[in-house]
Amino acid sequence: MKYRRLGKTDLMVSEIGFGGEWMERHNAQEVEEVIRTCEEEGINILDCWMAEPNVRTNIGKAIHNTRDKWYIQGHIGSTWQNGQYVRTRDMEKVVPAFEDLLERLQTDYIDLGMIHFVDSMKEYDEIVTGPFLQYVKELKETGRIQHIGMSSHNPAVAARAVREGLIENLLFSINPAFDLMSSGDDILDRMFGEHVEMNQRIDPARAELYRLCEENDVGITVMKGYGGGRLFDAKRSPFGIALTPVQCIHYILTRPAVASVMAGYDTPEHVRDAVAYETATDEEKDFASVLAKAPLHRYGNECTYCGHCRPCPVNIDIAMVNKYYDLASMQEEVPESIRAHYMALDVHASACIQCRSCESRCPFGVPVAERMQKTAELFGE
Repeated sequence: MKYRRLGKTDLMVSEIGFGGEWMERHNAQEVEEVIRTCEEEGINILDCWMAEPNVRTNIGKAIHNTRDKWYIQGHIGSTWQNGQYVRTRDMEKVVPAFEDLLERLQTDYIDLGMIHFVDSMKEYDEIVTGPFLQYVKELKETGRIQHIGMSSHNPAVAARAVREGLIENLLFSINPAFDLMSSGDDILDRMFGEHVEMNQRIDPARAELYRLCEENDVGITVMKGYGGGRLFDAKRSPFGIALTPVQCIHYILTRPAVASVMAGYDTPEHVRDAVAYETATDEEKDFASVLAKAPLHRYGNECTYCGHCRPCPVNIDIAMVNKYYDLASMQEEVPESIRAHYMALDVHASACIQCRSCESRCPFGVPVAERMQKTAELFGE
């Protein structure tokens, strides 16, 4: 296992990490098996955003005797209310939820205290001007968290947190499907076969975020690295071609400021599939030539989250709605995290008026109106 410095925190973290989300659907023994495998493979950083009590307890039991081997990325603002996960800034809920996290993980501190899931400027403003940020700072002053971080899917919000010096590390969603299909004309260049360098095809807002993180020494840990498994399935991939875990990980680890990929695991074998990156050949890591050979006709009817469909007359963020639909539909049940991300959008798919003006602008022939209906049904609107 190779280790990377996580920005100004100076923590040396394994470049393959452990995103604990899938542990919610496993019992204590299965959680123990995955964590022991992570430790055997040299993984030393885990992310626990989940508020569900059992998964916190099971992870805590599994790392109790090896706590000193782990850097824990724990979230502030992720709560469990009436039997379900709720993201909140209500301090009457936030404080006991963080105390619960410490108690169930059987630790008296969290290495990386993450301001949980900030995707809008309005919410960012509320956090920095209200009691939430003050509480986070007090946690650091008292040693209950060692460093302040934030999780986000919005490059503009994340970039603002970096510029303003709010955070020491960032948990951000990165994979080829999220990055490479930007809202610029490079997509059309790609469709018509003109040569475009890989780095020129990254969404400008995301490229700027990565540059800012590197410039300000803010280390990035990565979520959604596999696109919910969509990138492993040629039929579901927006590229019309399947990538491997190794190729996805290599793409992520070649982005500026990235220190660790918080991959999700269901089994010890999934851990080994990710760690195989450490001994993979250059050919096995190569994602660029694979994407370059992707059949252009396969882009048809598959959303690439490019944004050419904008504007929407009712202000639906169509690309983001489609992204959450794709992530959710890859699973047997809609993950609570994806449901919460979707519900946090200002406008939901059910608001679609079926005007189909977006479809006339889509370069890939995506039946947007139909997908809005399916999304509303999937999320129970």
